[in-house]
Amino acid sequence: MSSLGKIYSYPNNWRVARARAAAVLGGSDIELIMIDMQTTKRDDYLAKFPAGCVPAFEATDGTIIQQSGAIATYAAMAAPSGKLLSDDKATAAKIAEWCAFADTEIAQFHGVCQGLVAGWLAYAKPTYTSIFTKLEQRLAYLNKVLEDKTFLVGDRMTLADIFVASAVFSAFTGRGHVDKATRAKYGNVARHMETIVKNPKLVEVYGEFEYVESAPQYVAPKKDAKPKAEKKAEDKPKAEKAPKAPKEKKPVEKDDDDEEPLVPEEPKAKNPLDDLPKSEFNLENWKRVYSNSDGDVAMKAFDSFDANGFSIWRVDYKYNEELTQVFMSSNLIGGYYTRRAHALATVFGSMGVCGTSNNSVISGVLVCRGDDILPVVQTGPDWESFTYQKLSLDNEEDAKFIEKAFDWTLEVDGKAWADGKLRIAYRHHGLLLSRFVLNCRQELQVKRSTVRPILFELSFHPLYARLAYRGHFMSPNEIFIHDTTSSR
Repeated sequence: MSSLGKIYSYPNNWRVARARAAAVLGGSDIELIMIDMQTTKRDDYLAKFPAGCVPAFEATDGTIIQQSGAIATYAAMAAPSGKLLSDDKATAAKIAEWCAFADTEIAQFHGVCQGLVAGWLAYAKPTYTSIFTKLEQRLAYLNKVLEDKTFLVGDRMTLADIFVASAVFSAFTGRGHVDKATRAKYGNVARHMETIVKNPKLVEVYGEFEYVESAPQYVAPKKDAKPKAEKKAEDKPKAEKAPKAPKEKKPVEKDDDDEEPLVPEEPKAKNPLDDLPKSEFNLENWKRVYSNSDGDVAMKAFDSFDANGFSIWRVDYKYNEELTQVFMSSNLIGGYYTRRAHALATVFGSMGVCGTSNNSVISGVLVCRGDDILPVVQTGPDWESFTYQKLSLDNEEDAKFIEKAFDWTLEVDGKAWADGKLRIAYRHHGLLLSRFVLNCRQELQVKRSTVRPILFELSFHPLYARLAYRGHFMSPNEIFIHDTTSSR
């Protein structure tokens, strides 16, 4: 069996398996060179593969390819007897479509799930849930397609099957995140994967495998116990020492020959909001009015809004067709707030889910300092998943939208408000409640006006915040509060 070249990778890389599978089916193979991730930083590796990617491929004729999908495509073209591609334009396009689906729809979402749990990405439960839901939606679609098909394009195996089966193989086996209970919903997908990876010619490529029984769980890093030990040492009684006479501090003379730092200190990025002129409208005071009053009173107080110092923005989620359960969509809003908590310190937000499960939209309003929303929203990674439209109180339609968003009576495309989250930051004795999310379920017949916090107080410890409501505390089933504090 001839070799098409060398592929460099760490062990058990499913992206390597699909390239080798394409080569093996065409009567060739690819030599596997095992490396660790440190190797990718070495000068000799970067001289050959400047992108520093893994896997990376060097063909026998010296051709260098640094993207795994392109490596697999090269293998299929270099070993044409495998008949994994097609000369027919329509068929070739369908094969390319499924190859892209494998990478951008299955592998990408599953890779983010792995990164969140493994700690490569900042973990947040709502983010993980949202991403995993998207992965399930793609698997459900694929499962439907495979109801009456053995292969994805035509009546024989193509490169499309290898790409999709390899991505599914990564999610369903080993350290994948699709556990037994979830996998049971996608029997056609599992069948298709086994058809490919258990092909007699490919058994050696994919090797023996075990399905995932339970998905990996995120484990928060342990706090360093070192400061505690230092504290204990400080607690020990020390013998009193006679006070020493204060030493006179001599000014440090700078030698003319002292070298300046080779790399000057990078200036701190300036906050564009710092240059704005002072506004007569006090958003923080208005937040308290909003929290302690009914809707009419809050809107009347909003009459003093300064359109030169502040701006109001309608925020809409772009991918409403992907939303499923209402509570999960509401969690998505909470995650959006959380990932830009400090940037939202000078912002008021009222966003919600309108509609019902599997038929809903996310919409709402952000009030921010200045004339531009981008400096605020761009501090979080998912800002491009939303559209931002500037609103004006002078426009009757805009004013009505703002009022209904504030009062949680908003309807969008005939869909009534179902669940909402507020973004309110209070300052109290030098502390800023940097994230405050109030979540009230309309299906529990609880109106927003009845759950406005009329008293905000910091209890025995500044990290513990307590909210009292109009005459009573609501049960945990009716109201959900999440908060953290930070010095300002």
